[in-house]
Amino acid sequence: MLEAAKKEPNLTESAYSSLRADLLACRLRPGEKLSIASLSTDLGVSLGAVREALARLTAEGLVIAETNRGFRAAPVSESELLDLTSARIEMESACLRRAIRNGDVTWESEIVAAHHLMSRIPERAADDTGRLNEAWAEAHRDFHSALVSACDSPWRLRLREFLYDQTERYRQLSVPALPTERNLATEHQALMEATLARDEEHACKLLAEHLNITAGRVRVLAEPSAENSKTQMRGRGK
Repeated sequence: MLEAAKKEPNLTESAYSSLRADLLACRLRPGEKLSIASLSTDLGVSLGAVREALARLTAEGLVIAETNRGFRAAPVSESELLDLTSARIEMESACLRRAIRNGDVTWESEIVAAHHLMSRIPERAADDTGRLNEAWAEAHRDFHSALVSACDSPWRLRLREFLYDQTERYRQLSVPALPTERNLATEHQALMEATLARDEEHACKLLAEHLNITAGRVRVLAEPSAENSKTQMRGRGK
């Protein structure tokens, strides 16, 4: 009994981490109905563990709880994308300014290391160019986090991370329909250099342009039809 009690929190955390990753990568499609029973079977955890994980994800805005109807992956829309992008630019720019003012040599070296790693990883999956390379997506997250890591405001950093996750769903959703590469390497290089040069205005300008380009590329895809959403596979073992 005691052993089972110890395992349950770990199983809940495992379910939460797995579901969160699937939601951010849009393997669980926006608006998709989330069956607790099916998820429990897929993940090999209890119904209670799945419910608790979904409750946490609801608090994060990645899942919608519908009265008497269960849970659904949060939907997407063009208006939300534009609002999220604007909010992220404001918050991430504020964090970047404070990081530039407070960052030391260690902070600079972490930015360079994160950029170097990201630049060595292909953006698209080797076996499917219509899908993001998960290793690159993680390195990309780490690079943007490194840029602002010297910010001395924990609350601003938390809000920035929340907004990053919300906009990440849109970028992931757009990848299959937007195969043409933009010059991300040049954008990231310029952003890194302006930050290391402690040029607040230029760095924040480049950051805003970088995020707006992404939003502009995905906005036309932010309203997937109900029929298309139904026919998309989640990708878990399929």
